[in-house]
Amino acid sequence: MADSSAPRTGPVAWRNDPKIRAFFFQALVLGSFGLFVWFIVDNTITNLERQNIASGFDFLSTTAGFGIVQTLIEYSEQSSYGRAFLVALINTLLVSGLGIFFATIIGFLIGIARLSPNWLLSRLAAVYIETFRNIPLLLQILFWYIAVLSNLPGPRNSLMLLGETGALNSRGLYLPAPVPQDGAGFVLAAFIVAIVTLLGLRYWAHRRQRETGRQFPLFWVGSGLIIGLPLVAILLTGIPYTADIPELRGFNYRGGIRLIPELMALVIALAIYTAAFIAEIVRAGIQSVSWGQSEAAMALGLRPGVTLRLIIIPQAMRVIIPPLTSQYLNLTKNSSLAAAMAYPELTSVFAGTVLNQTGQAIEVLGITMAVYLSISLVTSLAMNWYNARNALVER
Repeated sequence: MADSSAPRTGPVAWRNDPKIRAFFFQALVLGSFGLFVWFIVDNTITNLERQNIASGFDFLSTTAGFGIVQTLIEYSEQSSYGRAFLVALINTLLVSGLGIFFATIIGFLIGIARLSPNWLLSRLAAVYIETFRNIPLLLQILFWYIAVLSNLPGPRNSLMLLGETGALNSRGLYLPAPVPQDGAGFVLAAFIVAIVTLLGLRYWAHRRQRETGRQFPLFWVGSGLIIGLPLVAILLTGIPYTADIPELRGFNYRGGIRLIPELMALVIALAIYTAAFIAEIVRAGIQSVSWGQSEAAMALGLRPGVTLRLIIIPQAMRVIIPPLTSQYLNLTKNSSLAAAMAYPELTSVFAGTVLNQTGQAIEVLGITMAVYLSISLVTSLAMNWYNARNALVER
């Protein structure tokens, strides 16, 4: 008699095969999602045709007919909607880049101060963090714009800066603008050479330190290269620059570089708000490094500043970078709050004015969302690449 407890060795029914079953359900989910997307697209196209609403992207070549207060590229009311989109995109990238730059510096300084043995400095850092991260960002933007910058004196009573060559008033910050002349290309070439040389020196200094343990004064040498080499080129070419100094003409200043109050308020608010979160990330990253690392450094006679810069921070960066990436993404998306004070960024200009004039909501909002998604993905890729370079390599 055959043993009924022996395992069956016959073929397994297809419905009981885990691989076939998994493939079936995945295909079912993908097919259902595809049908849902097709239904939404088809329903949208049908409704647009029924209401005689134009669709497509031909509107991007139509004349915009409105001005933009801040343009980093050539733009006029006769420019197209596509040009307006490009102007708004550049303004968004500008405020996001400036916000990330200043938020990172402030956040690292506050985060390190939070761990300072100085009681007063540590408590002041704690007050900064708890204050600014618990006040809504929109209120902070409005505070800097309405309560601070809008209450500055008018153009005729401006606060003069830089030896009467700059001015600060309720209409913005006016600074001298350098105007290149013949020979300015040599200065630019000298600056590029200085950067390339600095990168080579950095690579050599790091390799030398790994092999011998000897440090190289890279900061001072690099500062000398970045400042000194272009300065020598300027002197040799006879100072190939003139200054376009802003002047009061009528009721406002003309000439120079103008930073509008909307830009200043937005950058200040974004930097201060995001820096509070970055400070806590830095504090947690530093505290994640074993105290034995600091003890070993002190045993070798290293100063606290050198220990923090060369031993603690490099190890803490592996913990800091992932949440820091999220803060960079949040700052970029929070820049859309600029619409509250009419700063000409992507949401205000393209998803606001252009949408209202063209009525093509699907195309305009689709482009806007795609742009923010692309910026976020590029930022994530860059930060993930940097994080991979700093990851521990196991032997």
